[in-house]
Amino acid sequence: MIEKVEVKIEGGFDLPLPDMVKIRQIFPAPVLENIESAVTSQVLQEGIRKRIKPGARIAVAVGSRGIANIGRIVKALVDNLKQLGAYPIIVPAMGSHGGATAEGQREVLASYNITEETMGVPIESSMEVVQIASLDDGYPVYLDKIAYNSDAIIPVNRVKPHTDFKGTHESGLLKMLAIGLGKHKGATKIHTQGFSQFFRLIPAIGQTIIKNSPVIFGLAILENAYDQTAKVVAVKAEEIYEEELKLTAEAKSLLPKFLMSSIDVLIVNEIGKDVSGSGMDPNIIGRNVSNEPGFNAPPIKKIVVLGLTDKTHGNATGIGLADVTTLSVVNQIDFGSTYANSITSTELTGAKIPLFTNNDKEAIAVAVNTSNRVEPPDVKIVRINNTLEMSEIEVSTTIIPELSGRNDIEILSGPYPLRFDQNGRLL
Repeated sequence: MIEKVEVKIEGGFDLPLPDMVKIRQIFPAPVLENIESAVTSQVLQEGIRKRIKPGARIAVAVGSRGIANIGRIVKALVDNLKQLGAYPIIVPAMGSHGGATAEGQREVLASYNITEETMGVPIESSMEVVQIASLDDGYPVYLDKIAYNSDAIIPVNRVKPHTDFKGTHESGLLKMLAIGLGKHKGATKIHTQGFSQFFRLIPAIGQTIIKNSPVIFGLAILENAYDQTAKVVAVKAEEIYEEELKLTAEAKSLLPKFLMSSIDVLIVNEIGKDVSGSGMDPNIIGRNVSNEPGFNAPPIKKIVVLGLTDKTHGNATGIGLADVTTLSVVNQIDFGSTYANSITSTELTGAKIPLFTNNDKEAIAVAVNTSNRVEPPDVKIVRINNTLEMSEIEVSTTIIPELSGRNDIEILSGPYPLRFDQNGRLL
């Protein structure tokens, strides 16, 4: 454990920083009021319901992290399947997550409150796959053996912009099929191709799985900017490709974002795998570990990260997207899990340690002092808790003139200074 670092900047750390103001950013936010009813209405559509055969053993594929109400959505789905006479089971579909072990993936599901007890159906977890086909170039297509040997497969996943690449199909049902149900073998294989190939491989592999396995439909989930369930849609297997085009575009329109034109210093209280697969969402900060284009955000000169979430358990993947952090953050890092995550993805930038200082005050001072062409009293500072919580944030008074009088901004407080305790911790 590192106990102290020697950090010096010209003029010291007591900079004449502008005051801060609390604001609310207002985003379009459709909300699904009755989740269970919405799932039922989707499953009981004639075109969907007739695909559910009495007595059929149906593998419900679940696995992506951080989906709001995922336990309720899956429970409503399996209850409807049972009422229609089918025998649903739940299959983890999360690539190499959970330590790439069957028990680890079962434990990940339990962390979403998805257990045999809560769902009332068996959970069958295995890392065994079968190669069911190949792409035209010989690329092997793998699928979870339990799912493949079932009578039917229903992937359940959120459709949203990916954190490492841009394409017509990013995170969604096709990705769940291609990577989630590909388990460790399939996930590792696709990552060795690099994120620059995901835009073509995910649709190609997903469609190949649909053609060569018993996928009957998928249940797609959309969320709004406040991390709430906005929509659930049952999509026939043969229509997933076209429907996901529309859902991806809709999901992008619902993303939260910064509503100011530029930021000099962004202070992020915490990052973590429970916030984003990249620790902090590249769709919001405009930086990503793969250096793939298409991540648009207001220009940010420096990003300061002050903590890790409790639920990330030391996994600091994404810390490399920051410019400055603190000794406290570095000493919290579980390097084993952080490195394993980055090695699996083949993108190592996310695990790199940025410049770190003894405390928050020093970190912010370094970020301000290294923001070119701006003096401390004029610096534009934004502070957020994490990239999931983008509604109520803090901004410096130097940004307020740009935000005043707008319908999408509400000023919540008067100005106050950034305050630090005696140990330099930001209050």
